[in-house]
Amino acid sequence: MNFIKRAGITLWARKGRTILLMITASVILMFVMAGLIIQNAALTSAKTATNSVGSTVTLSQNREKMMQKMQKQMSSATSSSNQKPTFTQATTVTKVKKIAALSNVASYNISTSTSVNASGFNAVSTTSSSNQNGMGGQIFGNSSSSGNIQVNGVSTTTGSSSFSDNTAKIISGRGIKTSDENKNNVVIESELATANNLKVGDSIKVADSSDSSKKTSVKIVGIYKAKTTTNGFSRQDPSNTIYASYTLSNQLAGTEGKVSNVTYTMSDPSKTQAFTKAAKKILNDSDMTLTSDAAAYKAAAKQMKGVASFASKIVWVVAIAGVLILGLIILLITRERRREIGILVSLGETKMKVVAQLFTELLIVLAVALGIATAAGTAVSGPISNSLVQQQQSSQQSAMSQGAPGGGMNKSGGQGQGNRAPMNGGGMRMAGTTGKMTNINTVLTPGAIAELGGMAILIALLSVSGAGITILRMKPKKILQAD
Repeated sequence: MNFIKRAGITLWARKGRTILLMITASVILMFVMAGLIIQNAALTSAKTATNSVGSTVTLSQNREKMMQKMQKQMSSATSSSNQKPTFTQATTVTKVKKIAALSNVASYNISTSTSVNASGFNAVSTTSSSNQNGMGGQIFGNSSSSGNIQVNGVSTTTGSSSFSDNTAKIISGRGIKTSDENKNNVVIESELATANNLKVGDSIKVADSSDSSKKTSVKIVGIYKAKTTTNGFSRQDPSNTIYASYTLSNQLAGTEGKVSNVTYTMSDPSKTQAFTKAAKKILNDSDMTLTSDAAAYKAAAKQMKGVASFASKIVWVVAIAGVLILGLIILLITRERRREIGILVSLGETKMKVVAQLFTELLIVLAVALGIATAAGTAVSGPISNSLVQQQQSSQQSAMSQGAPGGGMNKSGGQGQGNRAPMNGGGMRMAGTTGKMTNINTVLTPGAIAELGGMAILIALLSVSGAGITILRMKPKKILQAD
């Protein structure tokens, strides 16, 4: 009788044992399939992570050159008490927009900052101070020589890190748009508006921090709510920060047409290097530097590769466990079927065909289990993959928190007289520390099914190998005499 036919008859005759084998094999292959799906999906996600997370390139001051100029100017300032050193490095808006016109730029945001004094309205103070009015939580006059109001100049408020990460939110009116260039439109904080009974559509005046006679009238087009807290200094209180177009900020600082901090968002992060190379040719200025922030998508890719590596380990651990479990079961079954095997061999059946029968029986069982695992593999892989991604992200965040304090930060965008880095907006937020979790799209592919099929055959071969060695060593006469 053909050994394949005998395999079918044996499985049908022993239905209980066959069902038990199918259930065991299905569970094994189900987890192998889940591991393969997660591994393939994670590797795919790692390749596309750069596009899904995004990348930015920041144009900013060359710190090394700025320090050199600072030292020279401070040295010369000591010989002349009337000379006041300035440390401004900037490029032109024309160059900035020319760089923005390059391919692969999805958007860009110019960031500037300066300080002014309130004129006709009062800045907000949240703590008492001996050199102020001593009234904690009250409003006070314009006594600060460095300016009690900070003006953050931006291309758009939506491009500012404070608004993009929801540290600030527009609650009335609108934010700053590109159409506000060369216009005196501003967005003020809600506490400043409440303290001075201001609303959208009102106009206020701000005075130069070093010359109170120079006043500029601005129109309120929006009111935002800041979630950040104060450190006790008036101008650094979030309530005393107003947003305007960078052109107004430059006008107030006396640096028209100059910028020193621009963030370019890439449409295709994989082409960031080519963009940087082309932008440097346009910039042609050693006082300025272009730096790409690849931390976010590199972290996402690393996260996905970590998940893929762990999934690969799951596949092999489950596969090895499956081989051991099924191998032990087949070995026990072989011992129970010693008489059957002895009779077959004594009747002239070769031992190789007997082993082939056992392999065929297990292969049929695994074929049914493969169908079950294919149907259930996607459902199982989803929750497992989400758990793995969360674990990877938690471990990365834990490592980052141990390595350096804090999360994202704003790069300095200050320029001109009284300019300082924006305290709660205007700069570029460093990515990669608190980025969004990258999801894995677990999809069953023909490749995964083919891999599982190959794994099933390998499991069958290794599982039967132990029993096969036992059968090849059997002597029919001794088997029948023993029974």
